[in-house]
Amino acid sequence: MAVRTALVTGASQGLGAAIARRLGSDGVAVAVAARRKPESEAVAESIRAAGGRAIAVTCDVTDREQVDAAVAATTDAFGSLDILVSNAGVTRDALIHRMTDEDWHTVLETHLTGAFLTSRAAQAQMVPNGFGRIVFIGSTSTGGWRGQSNYSAAKAGLQGLARTLSLELGRFGITVNVVQPGHIDSELTRGTAERLGMDYADMAADRIVSNAIKRVGLPDDVANAVSFFAGERAGYVTGQVLSVSGKPSIL
Repeated sequence: MAVRTALVTGASQGLGAAIARRLGSDGVAVAVAARRKPESEAVAESIRAAGGRAIAVTCDVTDREQVDAAVAATTDAFGSLDILVSNAGVTRDALIHRMTDEDWHTVLETHLTGAFLTSRAAQAQMVPNGFGRIVFIGSTSTGGWRGQSNYSAAKAGLQGLARTLSLELGRFGITVNVVQPGHIDSELTRGTAERLGMDYADMAADRIVSNAIKRVGLPDDVANAVSFFAGERAGYVTGQVLSVSGKPSIL
């Protein structure tokens, strides 16, 4: 079997870096995409040091030309694009009366438009090969979270996008699924705590109280779920949302 290839966006740190490294350890050749080339190159080098294949790609997922160039760089380097993990994301938390137009559009464009642009570019490579795996990184914030109307709306939109694309692309052997993390100890989460003026340990302790599993999530917990959806054994699973939150999900 030919080596599978993947493009992971937002892969310079946190969840994206963990996902890229996990796919690399699975034997997948990985294009590590992010806006900051030095950080993405460091992740790519860690994959190569562990015996895998990886390149670093500069990509702002809100820019169609950069997305198309990242997909082209992946196929030029590895010969195909089999797996897309749309992980790039930002937060601009604010209550509705304080949220600016820029706060709203920045989050929607990064999470939702970015997923659309990368999926559209990736499927053009996958359809002729009759195989593809597209995985969106969602959030349990789809259930609503104070100060995150932009983020919650964007992540909810990913579910609708995934289900629609699963119907459109399934006949070509392409699956589309969502991994939906709860509280994960990552740079993004710690940054949120800092912006809210909270001690991260206090934030984590508060989340653990409502968890069935009495710890916070780790990036590798999310990477493990992505690894399943990206693999050969998930070929009959599509349009699904898998919560990785340490507790039951009702969404």
